[in-house]
Amino acid sequence: MSADPLKKPLTRNIDPTREPFDLKQYEAAGGYQAVAKVLKMDPKEVTETVKNSGLRGRGGAGFNTGLKWSFVPMGPDAPRPKYLICNADEMEPGTMKDRVLLEGDPHSLIEGMICAAYAIQAEKAFIFLRWGYTLSEKRLRKALAEAYEGGWLGKNIKGSGYSLDLIPHISAGRYICGEETALINALEGKRANPRTKPPFPQVSGLFGKPTIVNNVETFCNIPPILTNGVEWYKSLGLTEDAGTKLYGASGKVKRPGVWELPMGTPIREILEGHAGGMREGLRFKGLLPGGASTDFLVEEHLDLPMDYASIQKAGSRLGTGTMIVLDDQTCVVGMVLNLTQFFAQESCGWCTPCRDGLAHAVKLLQAIKRGEGRMEDLNKLDQLCRFMGPGNTFCALAPGAAEPIQSALKYFRADFERLIPKQPMAQAV
Repeated sequence: MSADPLKKPLTRNIDPTREPFDLKQYEAAGGYQAVAKVLKMDPKEVTETVKNSGLRGRGGAGFNTGLKWSFVPMGPDAPRPKYLICNADEMEPGTMKDRVLLEGDPHSLIEGMICAAYAIQAEKAFIFLRWGYTLSEKRLRKALAEAYEGGWLGKNIKGSGYSLDLIPHISAGRYICGEETALINALEGKRANPRTKPPFPQVSGLFGKPTIVNNVETFCNIPPILTNGVEWYKSLGLTEDAGTKLYGASGKVKRPGVWELPMGTPIREILEGHAGGMREGLRFKGLLPGGASTDFLVEEHLDLPMDYASIQKAGSRLGTGTMIVLDDQTCVVGMVLNLTQFFAQESCGWCTPCRDGLAHAVKLLQAIKRGEGRMEDLNKLDQLCRFMGPGNTFCALAPGAAEPIQSALKYFRADFERLIPKQPMAQAV
């Protein structure tokens, strides 16, 4: 548990050495105060508060959360029912931050979802949970039962006249469900393919009704914002981005893990201070800053703040904020191949660039890894990355999958070339 809960609002109640707080303990620690406050507010005021706080979606896209909510039709003539969905299907390779919140403080997620549902006047909410998160499911179901029994969920919450049902849905486990419209299709019992946008889910989502989809970490930010205020939340960040962030590090570092830190904490501080630096005998070579679907950054970028603008300016994305660290003894081609195989397997096959482009990239990388590649294969990989780039696909899976390939070719091309046998020179006739 954080010594100063106002500095670490996301993990203030989390202690891995014990079970998460039950309802009474959570309420004693200030839990559900945000809901009690919200139930006396105008829904549009809740949305405006979250918008003004500067909270950006923590699932990877980084869109302003309150602004996203504001697109939902409101008023007596708005379509009903409305739906709220939590994306808890955490499948980005190298990412494990939401699991910390689900297992450590499930009531925080529930409270955040109640506040968000009230803001858009949703009658029903779903938690779309990764199938393999069995401990998360167990603890979440227990917390949900307590919330219903305590009057925080169900009919006429605390005599306010507002009612909400919150239902856990265990996913079948496909990466494509991280795309919100594919998630909605899966929740409807359909194949998890992304939908063409517009219409956007805020207007026509689940069963054709207004729907908001946000990430676990995003929802967990809502209660402290509403309890402590916009200016307090903005003051937590070190740069223009507000709040704190669950940053992570995996790879051959001394202390892989997840830490709640101010938004804009420098990469070097996370890597060397919290993750302990590289293991003995290894040197830092590069990292993917926001999970597997982001571009590599290298030594020259280590002093950058981990915020949206700085990482984007450096040619990558903050994404989930959970870095995958590459050392000098790990084969870059093998690492990129491993990630590309995952993305190719997880493609829904809905559009040609993703379905065929990723499969072809896997074949080229396998040939290079086996020592059977040709120099022209590197140009083919470059072309494939452009073919799978933004604007050419239904969703962001293929553009994200191309990022580690294109950036590895940019920074580590020599590592690829070393694996390609030299071609004999053509004989003059």
